[in-house]
Parts: sequence; structure tokens; C-alpha cells
Amino acid sequence: MKMSYKKLWKLLIDKDMKKTDLRKAAGISSSSLAKLGKDENVTTDVLVRICNALNCNLNDIAETVPDEESEEK
Repeated sequence: MKMSYKKLWKLLIDKDMKKTDLRKAAGISSSSLAKLGKDENVTTDVLVRICNALNCNLNDIAETVPDEESEEK
């Protein structure tokens, strides 16, 4: 399984926010934002900061999805 942050990007669109707005509001680094954009792992601290900034829960911004390797087996 891997993480998908598609829900986060949809939420930003709904809130009319840009990624840079999120980075500033949540106080996260540009490297963490880049990792989110690539569906890579980030710390739970980063996810909690985003949830606090957007006033939402973790399941509103992230979900687990099967990775390609698991689907091929």
C-alpha cells in the first residue's frame, strides 16, 4: 500500500488555495510539499500541521491505495 494525497489537492481547489498558500499556512517546508506532490512519505507532524491549517481530518487529505507492485501480483 502507498499513500495518495489526491484528496488534499482537491480540497485545496475547493478552498481556492495554491500549494504555496498551504505551505505558508501549515508552516511546512517546500521539500515536504514536493514529497506530497509525488505521493511520497512525509512525517505525521507534516500531516497534522496541514490538517490544522485546513481545519480537517487526516482522512480528508490522504488515503492508502494499492501500489503498482501489489496490483501486478
